Amino acid sequence: MALRLYGRRQCHLCEAMAEALRARGIAFDEIDVDSSGELKERYGQFVPVLTDGDGKELCRYRLDPAALRQIP
Repeated sequence: MALRLYGRRQCHLCEAMAEALRARGIAFDEIDVDSSGELKERYGQFVPVLTDGDGKELCRYRLDPAALRQIP
């Protein structure tokens, strides 16, 4: 399952979630919401957001251990 982490540069919450995922050995794609007007409009200041491969939101702002249990 391809996880996606939507965030932006110089966002301490985004950096913390990415580090937490890396520390657990979880692979993910990082998507900069500022790279697209559509993403910027969709997420605004509400980042980071971790989604599964189908685009379902798993967690927002902080990594939720319960969300990780949803990943097959």
